[in-house]
Amino acid sequence: MTRRRMLRQLMSDQRGLVVPGAYDGVSAKLVERAGFPVVYMTGYGVSASRLGMPDMGFAGLAEMADQARNMAAAVSIPLIADADTGYGNALHARRTVTAYEAAGVAGLHLEDQQLPKRCGHLAGKRVIPAEPDLVIIARTDAIAVNGFDDALRRAELAVKAGADMLFVEAPTTEEQIERVARAFDTPLLFNYAPGGRSPLLPFTRLRELGYALILLPVDTLFVAVRAMQAFLADLKDGGEVLPLAERCIPFPEFNELIGVAEQFALGERYSA
Repeated sequence: MTRRRMLRQLMSDQRGLVVPGAYDGVSAKLVERAGFPVVYMTGYGVSASRLGMPDMGFAGLAEMADQARNMAAAVSIPLIADADTGYGNALHARRTVTAYEAAGVAGLHLEDQQLPKRCGHLAGKRVIPAEPDLVIIARTDAIAVNGFDDALRRAELAVKAGADMLFVEAPTTEEQIERVARAFDTPLLFNYAPGGRSPLLPFTRLRELGYALILLPVDTLFVAVRAMQAFLADLKDGGEVLPLAERCIPFPEFNELIGVAEQFALGERYSA
């Protein structure tokens, strides 16, 4: 079974599958090693880790597709990738889908924001006027712009246009979360963003409501940044790195994670 078909099967089960976010090859490998069957490439995390900049459209198609290609190649599980607005008009969106498909992603989501776009849980957004294997997830950010009813209308239009999954971004109340679940039979994605605009219901409740995927877009990035902050602060205060060694993954273990032995073996095979 291909990774795209695996993702479709997992979506169709509609069991509230938890999908952690990752932002590079190593974090994607860690998600897979932890036993999760799907990993998500977060645009917020890619922009922050690759550029050191906020998720406001600074990372373009070339950078995002390149990151998706590297992450998809690093794992054997399906990768869902953030494709932002498609990076332009309808023609650009078509090229984006082609580029992401070539990069090996199993699914992507496109949103209805105008440029310059913003993270779904930041204020000040604007939205546009209103059978391949690749899974197309239609995202709408209309709640923060035109209101909840317009978001439902846009989601319905996306279903009619053939979207495989719906991503109604940033509902602000539990009632809105429930109304989205009642309104559609199409598989639904819930964006479980810490510190965002949506109430973070227990996973069990989201599963009861029928959400197919529960996306954890930035938790791995936030955990990594907090750990690095603490390490650097203690290094600055103490002036020595050896007392902090227990915080680090051992060098052999990290080499095993990134496949050093396999690459050496391949090198020996080819040199022979």
